[in-house]
Amino acid sequence: MRVTSKGQVTIPIEIRQRLGIDQETEVEFEVVGNVVHLKKISTGRPRGRRIVGRLLETAYTGPSTDELLALTRGPTVTRR
Repeated sequence: MRVTSKGQVTIPIEIRQRLGIDQETEVEFEVVGNVVHLKKISTGRPRGRRIVGRLLETAYTGPSTDELLALTRGPTVTRR
């Protein structure tokens, strides 16, 4: 097995089937000495949901929507 110029290798079909690794399955690598272990990540939820979850956990400290709108619209005119 060879590493491509992009640093990619093909996981043999027997290993993918045994571990249940399909397209879009996330894996991680762990280096122990001079050996690399490949592990399937069992997240229980799709990647997109994890990303959105992380974003929702991040506190936003910028101006509120009303403050941004006030900046872009300028002063309001009250009609009688």
